[in-house]
Amino acid sequence: MHRRNALKFLAGAAAATCPTCLSLASAFAAEKSTGAHGGAAPWGYEGANGPEHWGDLAPANRVCGVGFQQSPIDIDNAIDAQTGGIDISYTTSPLRILNNGHTVQVNCDPGSQMQLDGQTFKLLQFHFHHPSEHTHQGRSHDMEAHLVHASDDGTLAVLGVFITEGAHNKALGPVWDNMPMSAGPENRVGSVIVAPERLLPDQRTFYRYYGSLTTPPCSEKVIWSVYGMPIEASRAQVQKFAALFPMNARPAQPLNRRFLLKSP
Repeated sequence: MHRRNALKFLAGAAAATCPTCLSLASAFAAEKSTGAHGGAAPWGYEGANGPEHWGDLAPANRVCGVGFQQSPIDIDNAIDAQTGGIDISYTTSPLRILNNGHTVQVNCDPGSQMQLDGQTFKLLQFHFHHPSEHTHQGRSHDMEAHLVHASDDGTLAVLGVFITEGAHNKALGPVWDNMPMSAGPENRVGSVIVAPERLLPDQRTFYRYYGSLTTPPCSEKVIWSVYGMPIEASRAQVQKFAALFPMNARPAQPLNRRFLLKSP
C-alpha cells in the first residue's frame, strides 16, 4: 500500500462501515476541556457503571454499546503498509497535572505537535491506563500511555505507548513525583518540566487503525497509532499508579470490518 493512500484507505473504510463518523469531529469542542476523559454521566470500570454498561448510562454514550469502530482492540494480524512516518515536534513545558478520578492526566502547553500524512495534530494531553488497554496477540502490558492530539478540524489522533515492568523510567519521574492522590483540579507546577517525547520508544514501528475514545462517550473519530515496542517503568512506578487505579482499562473491542495497518 502506498504511503499517500494509507491514511485515505483507513478513512474510507471508516466511512463505509460507519457513515456517522464523518460528522463526529464537531463534537470535539464539547469534550476539549477534559480531553479524552469527558462524559457527563458517572461511569467507571466495574459494576453497574462498568464498560459493559457505558452505552446505557446516558444517551450521549450510546455508541459505546452499538458502535462498530470502538477502541481499544487486540493488535494482531496487521496488514503491512507504507503508512508514512509520524513526524514528532514536541517541546518541553511546565507540569500541569491532575487526577480526574479515572486516570492521572498531564495537560500540555501549546507548541507540541505531530504530522500524519501532511496533517498537523496538536498535543493536548497525555494520561495512563493500568493495565494496557490495547492488547498484543491477546496479552496485556503492565500499563499504557495515551498522547492525545487534535487537528484544527476536530479530528483526534492518539499515540499509544505500551509500558512494561523493567528499569526505572526517568521521563516518568516528574509526573510520578507529583502524582495527585485524589481527584481534583489541575495543579500547575512551574518548577517542574516535562518532556513528552521522552515517553516514546526508541524503535517506532507502529500499528494504525481508525477507532474511538476508550472512555465515554466513545466517539468514533480517532486515528490510532500504537507503537509496537514498549517503554519500561520500574515495579515501584507501576505499583504506585496501580495503588490509585487498580483497573482503569476498557477491554479490547472487536475489530469488525476495519483495517489494522503496520508501518515498515
